[in-house]
Amino acid sequence: MSTELIILFVLSIVCDVFGQIAFKFGADALPEFSAQRWQPFARALFADRWVGIGLVIYVAEFIIWVRILTLAPLGIAFPLASLNILAITLAGRLWLGEETGPSQWLGALLITAGVILVAGTI
Repeated sequence: MSTELIILFVLSIVCDVFGQIAFKFGADALPEFSAQRWQPFARALFADRWVGIGLVIYVAEFIIWVRILTLAPLGIAFPLASLNILAITLAGRLWLGEETGPSQWLGALLITAGVILVAGTI
């Protein structure tokens, strides 16, 4: 795997972590959603700065992802991108104080083990 590809994967995962954290901050500030009164929710969603920050980060990640796809086969790139599951789980625990149970950690670690196996084919 080239140095550029490694850097791009790291940047993609970092963008995903920070984008998800921004979305979580935004989501926590939104009003209750209901099918009858969805308009206040939609207005708050589009006006929330954290949601906007998350979208900007995701646009950057999209650009990075497209570049990754020019350098690696999708069958390898997509499983490697799954490392974001471990990174987001860890970020939720460390920065947001979210509870993470043993089964969540085990699942994240099993996904990471699969990524290592896939990465070994590059």
